[in-house]
Amino acid sequence: MVQIERNRDNTSIYAKIAYDIAARIASGEVAEGARFSGRSLMGSSYRVSQETIRRAMKLLSDMNIIEIKQNSGAMVVSRKKAAAYLEKRRMGRDIHALKTELKNLMEQRATLDIRIQKLVSEILDLNDRFEKSNPLRNYEFRLGEGSPLLGRTIRECEFRRHTGALIVALKRGEEVFLPPDPDMALEDGDTLMIAGSPMGALQADALIKGEAL
Repeated sequence: MVQIERNRDNTSIYAKIAYDIAARIASGEVAEGARFSGRSLMGSSYRVSQETIRRAMKLLSDMNIIEIKQNSGAMVVSRKKAAAYLEKRRMGRDIHALKTELKNLMEQRATLDIRIQKLVSEILDLNDRFEKSNPLRNYEFRLGEGSPLLGRTIRECEFRRHTGALIVALKRGEEVFLPPDPDMALEDGDTLMIAGSPMGALQADALIKGEAL
């Protein structure tokens, strides 16, 4: 026995039965001119109600595949129309499947578009922050007793070569030399103002203290 169940695409049971009968007719299993009744179908092939069988046969009759005769069942009248009906149903299912796939792809694309837009915004935000941030910062260092730089001129210290940083100002007491003369000798208590990266600041601190990094 063939038990007809409802498909995931919600195809009605009677339509599935009509399709199955049409397939039998199109294949020649049920020949043109053959007679059959809903009761025989219900009893031998399908576990469904008589009303469901009646609706299936009515559908085939409307398609001129069978002819329903009062009180004598139905007769197959056109194998060609049965085949045409099967092709129409197949194309309908194909179109439905394509539409479903298209809908799913469009939903996925919408999700991707949202994600892409979010990533673009994040990239632009990070780029804006980077452009506005200054990688060079100002640092101050006070020369104390014991610094190997004391008594040497700024030029002799080769500050830029050793640290990558630049001395932009020198504060001595109340005076500020901006920029300082490269031939100025450094004294105890001088404050050097430098511009450089965080690593340059570490190297400057090590140079002033006489500590090698």
